[in-house]
Amino acid sequence: MKSLTTTALAEFLSQPNIEANPAWELINGRVIQKPMPTLFHSRLQRNLVNYINSHTEEFEAVQELRCLVPPFSPVPDISVVALYRLPEEDGPLDGAPDWLIEIRSPDQSTLDLQSKILHCLSNGTKLAWLIDPARQQIWVWQGDDLPRVCSGADTLPHLGELPSLTVNAVMAMTRRQ
Repeated sequence: MKSLTTTALAEFLSQPNIEANPAWELINGRVIQKPMPTLFHSRLQRNLVNYINSHTEEFEAVQELRCLVPPFSPVPDISVVALYRLPEEDGPLDGAPDWLIEIRSPDQSTLDLQSKILHCLSNGTKLAWLIDPARQQIWVWQGDDLPRVCSGADTLPHLGELPSLTVNAVMAMTRRQ
């Protein structure tokens, strides 16, 4: 994973190519390029976004949406945001997503992902999932509670009017649907 040093959010946002694929993030004062997603990661991301969007009219799930959460600029794998908070014009989301979902890639730093999640939770995120397909687990943060590790038939908390989802159902989304 490529990493450079920077000092400020404004400086980071003025850099060219931060929206290159994969995107660059500013986390803990470090500029980090997200890893290129694998097939299962991409499927899970697409299928989970489609699932959430097909079951709620209060929120919208968006893939790879840049968020401005000073002094960070995260690009979560999935940002779920109340419709009234989405900007009228194209651009980044001002603030943290209501529900942040990260899918851990094998070469991704768990500490960087947790730093991003904790920063967003302290700035308005109500719910965060860290999905670890290799371990078949989902770490869940909600409010000020410590994270809990869910697996198998454990039912996951969510926002909106979604039907219940288990860890097994989420992991099944890595397959073609």
